[in-house]
Parts: sequence; structure tokens; C-alpha cells
Amino acid sequence: MQLRVATDQPWDVRADVLVVPVLDEPVFDGPLGELDRRSSGELRALLEFGELQTKRYATALVASGDLPAGRLLAVGAGEAAKLDREAVVRIAASAERRLGGRTVTSLAVWLNPLAEVLEDGIEAVAELVARGVVEGTYDPQEIYRETVETAPPKIDELILVAPDADAGAVTRAAERGVIVGEGANIARTLSNRAANDVSPEVLADEATALANRHGLWIDVIDAQRAAEMGMGMFMAVGQGSDNRPRMIVMRSGGEGERDALDRHLAIVGKGVCFDSGGISIKPSDRMEEMKMDKTGACTVISAIATVARLSPGTPLLAVAPAVENMPGPHSTRPGDVVRALNGKMVDITNTDAEGRLILGDAMTYAERLGATHLVDVATLTGAVARAFGHLVTGAFGTPQPWYESVMEAANRSGEKYWQIPLVDDYVPEMESWYGDLINAGTPEGSLVKSGLFLREFRTVPWVHLDIGGSAYFRKAAPYAPRGATGVTHATLVELALAGAR
Repeated sequence: MQLRVATDQPWDVRADVLVVPVLDEPVFDGPLGELDRRSSGELRALLEFGELQTKRYATALVASGDLPAGRLLAVGAGEAAKLDREAVVRIAASAERRLGGRTVTSLAVWLNPLAEVLEDGIEAVAELVARGVVEGTYDPQEIYRETVETAPPKIDELILVAPDADAGAVTRAAERGVIVGEGANIARTLSNRAANDVSPEVLADEATALANRHGLWIDVIDAQRAAEMGMGMFMAVGQGSDNRPRMIVMRSGGEGERDALDRHLAIVGKGVCFDSGGISIKPSDRMEEMKMDKTGACTVISAIATVARLSPGTPLLAVAPAVENMPGPHSTRPGDVVRALNGKMVDITNTDAEGRLILGDAMTYAERLGATHLVDVATLTGAVARAFGHLVTGAFGTPQPWYESVMEAANRSGEKYWQIPLVDDYVPEMESWYGDLINAGTPEGSLVKSGLFLREFRTVPWVHLDIGGSAYFRKAAPYAPRGATGVTHATLVELALAGAR
């Protein structure tokens, strides 16, 4: 897709479709009034008719009258006072998705209505809109189907309309947004692919291909080597499947190298390529969704590649423990006691609380490789979805300044999180008669206890992002299809790039 910034007025821009964001109750004066006049009053008429709505993500295709654009696409942007960075991304994605099944090769987006409201101005809007359009092109049906008639169009040219702006600065910002959007789509595709298509070995192969493409160091630890190293929790989850586990380690920059903020940041992602629950088997209802339990790993694998595209050589470590959690003759049983890589003895009371096991060993290993700061991403619990639904990611962190640094990156990325407390009073309930701790206890406080368990496997500043509710949508939204959302990818990229030199 070619990217172009037009510093002309929107009524002078030639494209198949011109996107017009509409905030609040529109007043047809100034540039919006001129657009309406040149479209023979179509915008005003459709508003009065009720076809054009200001409700966020509502869309209306409008005849263009005398305008050089073939069609106008009005997109409701909601209340100006509530516009944020997340909304800008989704407004752009909604516009692209509204054109599904249409023949569109050039798409123009008028940035000024959004830039006049968003505090960060025209360059931030350009980046977020470009990212949103790219993410809006995504349709998971195209993974396995040769043709999808309703898929969003593949745009040959994206034109960002920014009258009198600095075209060079706007272009650079938009190019950054395109790369972040493309990285999110890579993560989404890996996440959406079926379990018979992506085993731990295949996920390692995909990571290797990305590493080779972007000049990253990679090490794939197989089952024998992991066992010899003492990764007892990791092996306890993966040993029940014929598809053997892989610990995927990727690095940008030198071994142990610190970034401009004096960090050797490690991002760790849960990679359960299929989660049956193991011996503690899950109910059959929606078990097919458990191919999505690898989303955290797919996200960190893609994020480090995105960082390498935007700022080659930025110090960053990505660790993705990849397993299948299956019942079988070699599966871990409830009541088995295993030794973690950090030496702790863990009493496995529930084999379906497997994500925290593989993450614990991965976090320990990341520290052994020199990590000074950790962020892990995981579809860890159903409890987080019950608490926050599918639009907010739950987060734990310690110490608080590191958590706040991660949230600064989240704010720049336009992603929503809510902090969950680490309540020490629950720790005694996690003690084991036979080992140091159990991996799952009573349902009360289970979300907090998941974070407390992971805390036992870090000694450096750490944040845990639970995407159990936000990793994928069960039904389509105006701005996204069913399936993986790519959530946290942009946050991780922003966090790493904060330390770029």
C-alpha cells in the first residue's frame, strides 16, 4: 500500500472514497459546510433523514456530487470531549471495514476534524489513522479461504488529507502507524490459525522466519534441552502431547545490552497452541477457541519484529514458551510436584492452570539472559473476562513505578488496562503441604492469585497483562472481525521504543 499526504483541502482530493469523521452534532459551516455544499447537500440531507449518525463507528456512504472523490464515507466519531487515541484507531478501522466487498483502490481520510480535538495533534492522528486502516483491512476468513467476497478492500493508495500541515512529518508518523498495524495483523494471523496448523514446532518456525527477515538473534530450546536445563514447570505442561514443546527466545541488540533507559527489557508471551486443560479437562463448550491460548506468544514474537522494523538494534528480548496441553499417557496429573527453573517446588493441583507454569520458567530464563525488566502477556484466566469483559485488559505490576511506565506506553498506543492488586493476604492460601506453593486454589480471589503465583518467578520489575478477555472477539465489531484482536502489541512496541537510541 502506498502512502501519500495531501495538504490540499478535502474537496480537492481525488480518491475512490473520502472518509469524513463527524463529531458531536455537526454544524455545516466552514470546511464541513463546503464539503456538504459540493456534494449537493447530501451530508445534511442524510443527517436529517437519520441515515447519517454521530454515534461512534456509525457509517454512511454518501453520493459525492461535484467532488472529485467517487464517494463520501461519513463515520461517526462520537462526542468530541470523549475522543481518545483508541477511538481514532477504531474510527479509521471502521471506515475500512464499512467498505467490505466494495471495489476501492484509493482511500482518502480527512484528518483535521480529529486532529482539532485530540490533544496530540495532526501527527498523532496520522499515525493512529494509518494504523487503524491497516488493522481494518484484516479478515481472518482469508487465512484458509481462497476468496472472501465481503472482505475489506486491499487499498493500493492511502491518502491522508491534512491541509497546510508539514507533509514530511505527517508522512513519517503515518509510516510508523502502518508498520505497527502490520505487526498487529501478523500477531492476529498467528493467533487465529488452527491448532492442527500451528504446533509449538510450527510457531518456532514462524518465529525463525521473522527473525531471519528482520535480523534478530533466535534460539529454539527443544524438549530434551529444556528438561536438562531444569524447566520442570514448562515440561510438565508440554509432556502430554506428541507435539513436543519449544521455548522460543528472540533478541534484538546484543546479549544483555541495555537500552537508552538502562533496561534490558524482556517481553514474555504464553504460547499454549491448544489447551484442552490436560487431565483437568475443560468442558466441551467453546473448547475450539483454545487454539487462541497461544495469543500471548504470537504477540511478543510479532512485537519484537515490529520494533526491529522501526528501530533496528533496539535492545529487546522476547521469550515465548510454546506447548500443547493435552491428556495422554505422559501427561502431568493433579497432585504431581515439579521443580521450577528457579528451584521452587510446585504442587500442580489443576493441570488447566497451565499458563502460569510455562510463564514462570520463561520469566526465570529471561532473567538469566540478563533481563532487568519484565512484561508478560497471557490469556491466563477466565476471571479477567468476567471482571472486565472483552474491551479492557487486566494488569498486575510491581514495583508501581514500573507499572506506570508500562501504562505510559499503553496510553500512547491507545489501549485500555485496569490494575488489579497483588494482595499478600492471599499468599497463605497458595501454600502446599508437599511443595512451596500450589498452582491453583479456591475460586475466591483466583484472578489475584494468578498474579501472586507469577510474582514468585521474578526478581526484577515486572508487569503481567492478562488478555483472557481482550485477546479475541466472539462476534464482529464495527472496527474488527471475530477472532484475535492484536491487543497489547502496540503497547509492547511503544514500551520498547521508549528506550530506543
